[in-house]
Amino acid sequence: MTRVLLTGFEPFGGERVNPSEIVVRALDGETVAGVRLETCVLPVDRFRAVDLLLERLVAPLPEVVLMLGEAGGRARVTPERIAINVDDYRMPDKAGHQPRGEPVVAGGPAAYLATLPVAKTVEALEEAGIPSAISNSAGTYLCNRVFYRAMHHLAAGGDGVRAGFMHLPYVHEQVRGRSDDVASLSADTLARAARVALETAWADIPAHR
Repeated sequence: MTRVLLTGFEPFGGERVNPSEIVVRALDGETVAGVRLETCVLPVDRFRAVDLLLERLVAPLPEVVLMLGEAGGRARVTPERIAINVDDYRMPDKAGHQPRGEPVVAGGPAAYLATLPVAKTVEALEEAGIPSAISNSAGTYLCNRVFYRAMHHLAAGGDGVRAGFMHLPYVHEQVRGRSDDVASLSADTLARAARVALETAWADIPAHR
């Protein structure tokens, strides 16, 4: 059984929508390289988000795992290079949790590198006309937490899995009517970005070349 997993988050921080959820729902049921996508929208809850994610990372493991999140204020789609072992929330999650300087996994490594082909993904996105850049910080909120926990889980037996996180800018509706100048991209562009990233990761697996 071949599996490809795409995840996003529900809205948070007073926003009515989350671009990652919009993309996940837009691509639900579609196929990448002939494989039907599995999708999941994670709650903005420090513990439930990880529980739901790890429920999807069971045998047979997905060959590709792409986690998406919102990075309001960024002007580009940004694949993340690294997840760090720090939970430090500038605001409480939707369940009221607000850890400050706690480890994601007690005793875990300081960081994990994405196993997605980050540089190739940026090149493919730019070739597709989608503004993109590598990011070296997924922050210390829920996005980094699920990224780290996924990589920690896969480190124990996920050799060959292409997994990582990609931040998305706001969609246009989130900035409409704002007085400040905040970047955004269309929902269609962000969905196309996710597809490009998934296809690039799939093509990077030796068996698929």
